[in-house]
Amino acid sequence: MEVFKYDKPIALMRQSKRFGILSVTLVLVSLILIFTKGFNYGLDFAGGTLVQVHYEQKAPIEKIRKAITQDKHYENASVTYFGDDNEIIIRTKNSSKSLGKDMGDTMRQLLQGTGNFKVRRVDMVGAKVGSELREKGIMSLVLAILGILIYVSFRFEWRFAVASVLALVHDVTIAMGAVVLFNIEVNLDTLAALLTILGYSLNDTIIVFDRIREGISESKETALDKIINESVTQTLSRTTLTSLTTFFVVLTLFLFGGEIIKGFSFTLLVGVVVGTYSSIFVASPILMWLGFSVKDFREKEAEKRKREKEKEKMRQMYEGGTL
Repeated sequence: MEVFKYDKPIALMRQSKRFGILSVTLVLVSLILIFTKGFNYGLDFAGGTLVQVHYEQKAPIEKIRKAITQDKHYENASVTYFGDDNEIIIRTKNSSKSLGKDMGDTMRQLLQGTGNFKVRRVDMVGAKVGSELREKGIMSLVLAILGILIYVSFRFEWRFAVASVLALVHDVTIAMGAVVLFNIEVNLDTLAALLTILGYSLNDTIIVFDRIREGISESKETALDKIINESVTQTLSRTTLTSLTTFFVVLTLFLFGGEIIKGFSFTLLVGVVVGTYSSIFVASPILMWLGFSVKDFREKEAEKRKREKEKEKMRQMYEGGTL
């Protein structure tokens, strides 16, 4: 199935500088947001206690805040709606261990008189555990990117590897910037979304790079930008269909999946859009800017095929008993 039918390649690389400026701007804005505003770390990374309370009627949030602050231990606790108006989340840095009493029982006592309610869950993570999870989360992203760099270097050529990794860093940085901008809570689900973005974006980039490599081998064209235009145009239908299918699935999760997976679905939603954009307008131009030579690549491929033929000839001679 083809979405784009073309008689001649689309001159996508003609706009590479404009897209490059746009990408650099988005990355810089994202970095500024990350280092100035900072992440809104959730329970998984910041530590503390989360209490989810369900009311039979609309939760009187101001009354709840006033009731909680009667205890000095909960003066800095945050109270927010969780999806519906009758569901709330109470977050505090304290824990049952630090207070010496059960947090669920304490909340039941403090919230008496605010209406008919039920404490649905009480989740606790120690500050030390949260810090370790945060460090391991960052390490997992770094190791994933290094692993991708090594993999692409073996499968393609080092310039392809550098281009793909820079595109992945571009995608993850912009996704994290969006998370900070919209104050999305960063937890293990958000980290899972970032790792998913790496895999999704890499898959798209590898398909485009495969087609570029085939184009270099099969085409008589010597200009890299023209080869990239032709190769990207040929994969445009596949990329569009895949991305739209994924986008609508993730959009459904974001709209109807509930508050509990909002961080995951939002991060992935941004990642799908940015990952599709980068595989076409970021990774391929970087290949040109790194000085990739079509002539050198063809010479190396010809030398490689020559060595393979010699090895095959030697193997046949050995098997035929003439060696």
